[in-house]
Amino acid sequence: MDWRYPRYIAHRGGGALAPENTLAGIRLAARLGFRAIEFDVMLSADGVPVLFHDETLERTTDGRGKLAEHTLAQLRKLDAGSKHHPAFAGESIPTLDEALVLCRKLNLAANIELKPSPGTEHGTGLAVTRQTQEVSIRWPQLSLLLSSFSKTALAAARKVADELPRALLVKEISDDWQTHQEKLGCQALHCAAEHFHPERAAAIDAAGYALACYTVNREEQANQFFAAGVSAIFTDRLDLFAPHL
Repeated sequence: MDWRYPRYIAHRGGGALAPENTLAGIRLAARLGFRAIEFDVMLSADGVPVLFHDETLERTTDGRGKLAEHTLAQLRKLDAGSKHHPAFAGESIPTLDEALVLCRKLNLAANIELKPSPGTEHGTGLAVTRQTQEVSIRWPQLSLLLSSFSKTALAAARKVADELPRALLVKEISDDWQTHQEKLGCQALHCAAEHFHPERAAAIDAAGYALACYTVNREEQANQFFAAGVSAIFTDRLDLFAPHL
C-alpha cells in the first residue's frame, strides 16, 4: 500500500471546529474539502479499538476515570460532544471500524495513530493493525497510514501487517533517526513543529522518507515548512487552510 501525503491533514478529525476524534469531526473535515484526517485509537477494557486521545475521560466527555477501564458498552453511554459545544451534544466515542467505514464513504485518507494506554503498547499495536488490515483488504482503495510514538506498538504493527505504511512520531528528530526508521520499517517521520530544523528535512528527503509536522496553525509557518521540503502538516485550523485545498 502507498500513502501519498496531502499537504494538509485535519488533526484529530475536525481540528478545533468539532469534538476531537468523533464522526462529526470527520464529516466536517470532508465538508471543508480535506482529503485526509488523523485520529487517535486506544483499546477499551474489552479490547475494542476506539477513537480517543487522553488516558482519562474527563477532558472531552462527561465520564470519569481511565478509558482503558471502561467497556465499549460503558463508553457508548458517554457524551463526547457537549464539552466542545452544545450543538454536538450526544456525540459518541466511535469505534475504529465506524471511523474507517465513514472514511471510505467520504473518500478520506486516514492516519491512524496508535495511542496505547500504559502497559498496552504491544496489544494495541496488534489489535488496531489487525482491524486496519482487514479493512484495507476489504477496501484496497482506502488510503491508510499507521503512526505512533510507541516503538513497541509500531513493531507489533509491522509483525502483523508489514504491507501497511507506518510513520514514527517524535517530538524532536534525534541524530539516530534513520536507525529507528529502518528498524521499524517506517516510510515516514512525524515531528513537532516547534522542533523542526530545515537541515533535518533535507536529510530525511535525501534518504527517501516523507516528513510531516504537527500541529501547524499558522499559514506563514506552513509555507516555511513546505519550502523546506516537508510533505504535510497536521492542523487544527481547518478554517484557515480550507481555501488552499
